[in-house]
Amino acid sequence: MMDCKKALTEADGDFDAAIDLLRKKGQKVSAARADKDANEGAVFVKTNGSEGVVVTLSSETDFVAKNADFMKLGAAIADAALTNKPGTLEDLKALSIEGKSVSDHLIDIIGKIAERIDLTSYALVSGEKVIPYVHSNSKVGVLVALKNVGNSDVNEVGKDVAMQIAAMKPVAVDKQDVDPTTIQREIEIGKEQARAEGKPEEMLEKIAQGKLNKFYKDSTLLNQEFVKDPSKTIAQLLDGVYKGLTVTSFKRVEIGA
Repeated sequence: MMDCKKALTEADGDFDAAIDLLRKKGQKVSAARADKDANEGAVFVKTNGSEGVVVTLSSETDFVAKNADFMKLGAAIADAALTNKPGTLEDLKALSIEGKSVSDHLIDIIGKIAERIDLTSYALVSGEKVIPYVHSNSKVGVLVALKNVGNSDVNEVGKDVAMQIAAMKPVAVDKQDVDPTTIQREIEIGKEQARAEGKPEEMLEKIAQGKLNKFYKDSTLLNQEFVKDPSKTIAQLLDGVYKGLTVTSFKRVEIGA
């Protein structure tokens, strides 16, 4: 409020000129805070049934991440992202909200709060049914896309799967979705571990493959044990709700990760 009054005084009561002064202040603060770490913030998700977006708005402190203006801006950016479906993060920053670009809104809030704030990630997920989940502290957000939903109500199981993703951090949906580089790295690690244990060279490949299968079980979503009921995998959980129900993709984001 005091900044607004000061700007109006400097602009001789000219409202538009005062806004320009405040925006210039925001740009100066933004430049001054550019080298500061912004490892706090909040995750925002928005879905319309078959599509979902997740964005992260970062800040220097957790206190600012809970600020009402900060939360309002994050929600507005998520709404704009879902409506317009920009291709990249930079495209999202160029979108207009109430006649002003997202980048300009960021400058404005930086000027008001005097802390580095930035839009640091954005993803769009689509599928037959997209289920969102945000952890209670707004630091972790998940979107999961389901296929073969039939006429079933999949909201509850979808949320369970999204919570599983939030907690267990799978690297891929299934075995065939794991990046080949990751697979090769796991094999090499398995060989080195076996070699360090004194296993014969001719056994290393077989042992490494066994460790790779353990990696698939622990780190691919459909093969993970369901946290709420370890007697079944996520694939079995979904198939039990509706035959053929499965996950096609997911996105997990975490503040500070």
